[in-house]
Amino acid sequence: MAKIENGRKSADSRSIRTISSSYMDDESSLGSDSEINGFTNDRHTDKYGFIGGAQQYSEESAQDVPPEVLRQREVKWLDMLSNWDKWMVKRHKKVRLRCQKGIPPSLRGRAWLYLSGGKVKREQNRGKFEELDSQAGDPKELDVIEKDLHRQFPFHEMFVSRGGHGQQDLFRVLKAYTLYRPEEGYCQAQAPIAAVLLMHMPAEDAFWGLVQICEKYLPGYYSAGLEAIQLDGEILYALTRRVSPLVYRHLEKHKMEPILYMTEWFMCAFSRTLPWASVLRVWDMFLCDGVKIIFRVGLVLLKCMLGTREKLKACQGQYETMELLRAIEPRYMQEGFLVREVLEVPVSERDVEREHHVQLKRWRKNRGELHCKSPPRMHGARAIMASEPPSRQDLRQNPTIIVESPLPPPQPTPQLKKGEKSKEEKSKKKGSMKKAPTVMEIPNPYPLAGDPQRDPQLPLRDPQLPLRDPQLPLRDPMPTLRNSTVQQPLVNDTPLPNTPEDSPPPHQPTLNDQSLLTVSPLQKSTQSLSSIEADQDTYL
Repeated sequence: MAKIENGRKSADSRSIRTISSSYMDDESSLGSDSEINGFTNDRHTDKYGFIGGAQQYSEESAQDVPPEVLRQREVKWLDMLSNWDKWMVKRHKKVRLRCQKGIPPSLRGRAWLYLSGGKVKREQNRGKFEELDSQAGDPKELDVIEKDLHRQFPFHEMFVSRGGHGQQDLFRVLKAYTLYRPEEGYCQAQAPIAAVLLMHMPAEDAFWGLVQICEKYLPGYYSAGLEAIQLDGEILYALTRRVSPLVYRHLEKHKMEPILYMTEWFMCAFSRTLPWASVLRVWDMFLCDGVKIIFRVGLVLLKCMLGTREKLKACQGQYETMELLRAIEPRYMQEGFLVREVLEVPVSERDVEREHHVQLKRWRKNRGELHCKSPPRMHGARAIMASEPPSRQDLRQNPTIIVESPLPPPQPTPQLKKGEKSKEEKSKKKGSMKKAPTVMEIPNPYPLAGDPQRDPQLPLRDPQLPLRDPQLPLRDPMPTLRNSTVQQPLVNDTPLPNTPEDSPPPHQPTLNDQSLLTVSPLQKSTQSLSSIEADQDTYL
């Protein structure tokens, strides 16, 4: 059995038969295994992953969104995906509007999975894809699948290499579907649908997205006989008569059966017809509103290519008309123009269902009953959610990277009764009633002779007393001693005796002296240090 590495199955003789190295050329491979999904220096990849072809990005076919607008849309979509059930039930119109504006590229894969119901389907069938992936499959079906792998978007970086990771995942998804629906089997039109999904999500998510498209959006399209696609062709033909009578008369005149020009459009959901920017916008609306978007796009293309008499003059027969519809002018497929025209087409879900009943009745009258009993079609994400209501567990976003936090998990908040206060509120209330901390009183480092003495056993200051007596004037605790040589300074009007020059200087008090602890506080002093003056001042 093939080994699974990083969620992908490695290629071996029973998975994808790759071509031997002697047969490989520049078109089938890029060289070594390290280049399976890489490119040489002379190949440039656009922002969608294309290295060439008609669907490669160009400024003419796409309209770029400013980065600041894109960031705002990402924030809105993240909020919607986190509360998906509430948005779909209560604000579905807002979800539809944002899909019409375009889903941000970074969230498109996740949004598609939620819109289609693939997220719920995957959660309800955990382990099913791994089970199908491990089985061998029908050899006949696998042989047809392998032949189609290199035909799907050969200019895209995921599928450009034979045996590359993109083709391996595409093989796994298509094989799993043949085992999931053995009565339906494999249809070639399923390959581009699965490839588009794989460009935006892992293989398992792409599988469930394919299941939802085949069963909910386009039921019966890929069954034997293609009866459902023929029936929708008649519906498109009838809607053309109402939307563009000129085009309808031209198609009727040359006996142009709808199956001739609309099969690839509808079965591949325009993924092989439009520029890639337009494909993504069409799929955003298609997965939100259902198959009516596919009908609208077809009507727009028919009207643009055959809607005037000047264009019809160049189409004098069936062959010329088919060639014109195969080569649609790029200006009609431009992203902004196409989306704007699609939104203006007056075709609703009710119109599609009404025509479906009319054409089904006519089919039964002319051809009998349908051989394939397909399930009823769901018109968009809201109808799918209503048919299979999900649980909150099904919609929960599972993280892809889990990092263990060293911090303990937060404790749950206890439920409080009515009128009961939390512990935090009670502690805040108690803290507000506590007494203010006492302020340490700083003693006067320069006591005066007249200051009263304090008992050293008593505290420096009574906490209940104010910081200072309001009746006393404010004093400068550190007067400026301006005189460097003072002759007979006065203290309390008493002259100090002169000291000889060789006598030691008088003792200066320091902060470490024990005597400082016994002096009175600065606030209780009755003398002013500013009274110290000199008979003669000498300036430094």
